Amino acid sequence: MIKVLLADDSNLARTILRDIFHRTSDIAVVGEAADGREAVDKSRLLKPDLVIMDILMPVMDGMAAIEEIMATSPVPILVLSSTMEDREVHSAFAAIKKGALDVMGKPGGADFILTEDFQARLVEKVRLLARIRVIHHLNRAFVEPVPAPVPPQDAAPTILAVGASTGGPRAVLSILKALPADFPGAVYIVQHIAQGFARGFAKWLDTESSISVRLAEDGEGVSPGEAVVAPNDCHMIMENGHIKLIDAPPVNCCRPSIDVLFNALAEDQGARVLGVLLTGMGKDGALGLRRIRECGGATLVQDEETSVVFGMPRAAISLNAAGQVLPLSGIPHAILRLFGKNDQFRMQ
Repeated sequence: MIKVLLADDSNLARTILRDIFHRTSDIAVVGEAADGREAVDKSRLLKPDLVIMDILMPVMDGMAAIEEIMATSPVPILVLSSTMEDREVHSAFAAIKKGALDVMGKPGGADFILTEDFQARLVEKVRLLARIRVIHHLNRAFVEPVPAPVPPQDAAPTILAVGASTGGPRAVLSILKALPADFPGAVYIVQHIAQGFARGFAKWLDTESSISVRLAEDGEGVSPGEAVVAPNDCHMIMENGHIKLIDAPPVNCCRPSIDVLFNALAEDQGARVLGVLLTGMGKDGALGLRRIRECGGATLVQDEETSVVFGMPRAAISLNAAGQVLPLSGIPHAILRLFGKNDQFRMQ
């Protein structure tokens, strides 16, 4: 049985969530909290398998509560955002930076209008996140890892393609923050993320990074030192050096799909692509990464120890798609060395 703690100052929200889980056979609500301080105390006392956390709460807000929980009694945390306004969406991603695993929006915002689609997605998300092992998430000084060896390339790449799913927002951020403003490559990102959060994810990355990050638009080009994030609910590909957003069926149950982007970039740009596959459940991106490698591009995969979920990286390794398997802290070093910028690693 999955034990869930609900932390939300809205009695309506807690009632709706309680009713959703009451209809399942494997999820039980073991406690409720109406403010952040109560959430911290009950998390320590009840030892739930997952905490569902609102951000805007009295006494102690969700941000501070997440930080204390992850420092003292770490547990998987799912953030439920009540609005899609920029400020709260940014706060939701800041919560991920502090240790939360994922974020979802409440349908109907603060009014919390229940839909069957939301109920199904929430139950699926809870079952996934509750199985993830988390560790203490404390603020520590950055320790620069020993650079990993990078195999020689015929020419430096010009495109960096990044794919991620569960645990990805924090991993993607750690890579982009390490890139200098004059990074000589165009960056394409597919992050599996809840409906409505792709634009906020791009804005958050833009705020936190030296390079420019924006949501991808159909027909535009991407210059060196710029990054684009695939929008929700459409695939992103490249044709003749320009982005094309397509409304094709999901691939690997995903839209946008990492495989779709990686395959398109491999066919359009060949050896000029460096593909990076990060933490995530399932196998999306593995075949596409292999295609990049077959076309002469370099490929990097996050290792098991630093992945929140090792599904996608494991699938890539099993297909011999990984040119290198590296800890997350070593991936920026490898990227910069392949792009000829090995002397510009930005310590975080």
